[in-house]
Amino acid sequence: MHKFSRASLLKALIPGLVLSLNLVGCKDPNANKTGGDAGTGTSTTAAAQDTSGDTIKVGQYASLTGETSTFGVESNAGLTFAVDELNAAGGIEVGGKKMKVEVETQDDQSKADEAKTIAVKFASDAKVVAVIGEVASSRSKTAAPEFQRAGIPMISPSSTNPEVTKVGDFIFRVCFIDPFQGFVMAKFASEELKLKKVAIMRDPSQDYSVGLADVFKEEFAKMGGAIAVDVSYNAKDSDFRSQLGQIKAAGADGIFIPGYYNEVGTIARQAKELGIEAPLMGGDGWDSEKLVEGAGGPGKALEGAYFSTHYSKDSKEQKVQDFVKAFSAKNGKAPASLVAQGYDAMMILADAIKRAGSTDRKKVRDALAQTKDYEAVTGKITIDANRNATKSAVVLQIKGAEFAYVKTIAPN
Repeated sequence: MHKFSRASLLKALIPGLVLSLNLVGCKDPNANKTGGDAGTGTSTTAAAQDTSGDTIKVGQYASLTGETSTFGVESNAGLTFAVDELNAAGGIEVGGKKMKVEVETQDDQSKADEAKTIAVKFASDAKVVAVIGEVASSRSKTAAPEFQRAGIPMISPSSTNPEVTKVGDFIFRVCFIDPFQGFVMAKFASEELKLKKVAIMRDPSQDYSVGLADVFKEEFAKMGGAIAVDVSYNAKDSDFRSQLGQIKAAGADGIFIPGYYNEVGTIARQAKELGIEAPLMGGDGWDSEKLVEGAGGPGKALEGAYFSTHYSKDSKEQKVQDFVKAFSAKNGKAPASLVAQGYDAMMILADAIKRAGSTDRKKVRDALAQTKDYEAVTGKITIDANRNATKSAVVLQIKGAEFAYVKTIAPN
């Protein structure tokens, strides 16, 4: 079951706690201590876990509203589908008995400070066993230190910036990371598209965009390619013609834009207006049903563009087809990639709880760390020593309103 509430209301109740946490947030977040001083100061909000009761409480923080709301809405849809599936079967087996899952979902409004406020709230809840979230790396990085201090396992469905899990040993993800995604698109640009001179457009305010741009730049150069120009933009802007003019003048034969769907459509439209015909490429931040709409609709500015992501509904794997069929029947449309990732995050957590035979946070954390060859919807997942998922990526091409499967690229 789900309870939705506004995280912003919490600010009115505990301004002193939020202020104090902001003041201590500049220390090293990488220590692996829990329950007290975890490298960012002593937490006064973490509550000792209460394992009594017949349900398993899971927290979720997601961007249900705001600039990247489709990400949070889709991830939540996947998590909800997983919870309904688990509870319909009686729940998760824990030590010989079935326990149903209760989810409390908080809307962070696509804001990093709201994500942190929610994390403080969940850290003070003795019933929370684990937390799922966030999609965006910047928000995951802001909230993760609170869960590390409290000793609460956090699983990000799709934050790809490498720094997210470096916060501590209670922070996990079920997606690949930017170094792999950057490699995937550099390899695809070089080997499949035969590009020689690629331009990069990055948003320096987004950890996701910077990380992906840096890796693509390095890997493409290793493969013999050249970077025509590397320009910056602000996602809140509406005019990108200056940057695109630089790219056109540089004679780039491809453009890599590791941004989010809400600005990519506008960039693509303005590129077309300037007569730029070079293929556009991106990462999983493009993967939203609103992407094509923002580019003027099907068959318009983003037609034929490519991006890397975690899953394709067109996969022939039986597990994927079963998932697509069941989700589509219930929701009236096929599941997007972030739906699949939200589903996988919840199912991997359920698997860890079952293997741990306990809802004790530390035991669940240890079981998560031991996840190996888990058959997820988004591919076979093994959690490595840094709590990142080792898995393949897929490249999709935009054709009309659809994202068509092109290629799977596995880790080296």
